[in-house]
Amino acid sequence: MNDEVKVDRRMLEALVCPLTQAPLSYDAERQELISKRAGLAFPIRGGIPIMLVSEARKIG
Repeated sequence: MNDEVKVDRRMLEALVCPLTQAPLSYDAERQELISKRAGLAFPIRGGIPIMLVSEARKIG
């Protein structure tokens, strides 16, 4: 079963980091939205970005 869901890139371009209001970059391989300024990666589950800091993964 393929768990990958198509993500609407226009929607992703409209989203910003909830902490810094900075633009996010899309990591298609990991299905995450990356906030370099905040050092967080927000997951995308079932095509839906989860923009909760409590759900984000810390990145170096």
